Amino acid sequence: MKYYFISGETSGDNHASRVMVELKKLDKQAIFRGMGGDMSHAAGQELVLHQKEMAIMGFSEVLGSLLKILINIRKIKKDILTWKPDILILVDYPGFNFKIAKYAYKHNIPVHYYISPKVWAWKEGRVELIRKYVSELYCILPFETDYFAKKGIKATYVGNPSKETVDEFLSTNTLTNGTNKIALLPGSRKQEINTSLPIMLEAMKQFPKYEAIVAQAPGFDEAFYHAIDPTLKLIPNDMYVLLAQCDAAIVTSGTATLETALLNIPQIVCYKTTKLSYAVAKSVVMLNYISLVNLILEAPCVKELIQDDFEAEKLGYELNLLLKSKEKRAKMEAYYEELHELIGLSYPSVNVANKVWQSLSN
Repeated sequence: MKYYFISGETSGDNHASRVMVELKKLDKQAIFRGMGGDMSHAAGQELVLHQKEMAIMGFSEVLGSLLKILINIRKIKKDILTWKPDILILVDYPGFNFKIAKYAYKHNIPVHYYISPKVWAWKEGRVELIRKYVSELYCILPFETDYFAKKGIKATYVGNPSKETVDEFLSTNTLTNGTNKIALLPGSRKQEINTSLPIMLEAMKQFPKYEAIVAQAPGFDEAFYHAIDPTLKLIPNDMYVLLAQCDAAIVTSGTATLETALLNIPQIVCYKTTKLSYAVAKSVVMLNYISLVNLILEAPCVKELIQDDFEAEKLGYELNLLLKSKEKRAKMEAYYEELHELIGLSYPSVNVANKVWQSLSN
């Protein structure tokens, strides 16, 4: 069978690649093509477009890159029509992927969507796009199936990929406490890193007895980080190894916040973007929290420092509380236990691959 995968970010690349690995166990003749990253390529995907070409974030940034986005959309559409895949598997990345879903639907190519778009947070109108163009919807957050059921859409909770990868890591690795090390996770996009890392480093000046270790994102070399601070200690492409040796973490909002929690590492969540992007997001996002941890729990488990609150003095204050207050850490640990229970045992790569293969075998 011919499988066309589209993932647009590092986390999506990871999840897509794992599904490909599982599909190859079911389909010895599987051929993969589409848009992805290094991990998907390593799993056997022929990359028509590398996802680094789409590493754009924020409303104002997207406006400045519209021509590039349109060219890439046309490139993918043309390739789908030429290659004629048996199925299209979209992974997260809704802004781009919905355009491709519509196109594939018109050409009678079944569309499966893995990591359902967060329409419960914003752009709820996309529910109709899911209803019309998506054959199978796979959710990774436990509350999403109830949400979609209320909208008349059948969705399947396949488990959470972060839980899957964390459990695998913990089966062969142990966490080290009392190391006097702090993990800095400034994000995986250029704008995120350039905005967040300097603030994190400034806050760390308040903790001379602690060593800051920075997660080096795929696609960025040491020189990029050392231009911000030439003395930085970096760990490339292995966030779990970094977190496992640290007493706490400062994390840019995203999937990494959930992974940090599942590894049971105390954390502070931060996020900052341009004033225009923030104003637009604030006007449309329908959420009380920004981090996945708090969203799943529907409670303030981790401290969130967003936009103007994300500055060195406040961050230093919150980090000091996290390091010194046993009560605060105990409360966070209790929340983390609840998080594990809510997510449950997770084998989403296996579950998605089985569902995709079953749909093609019928």
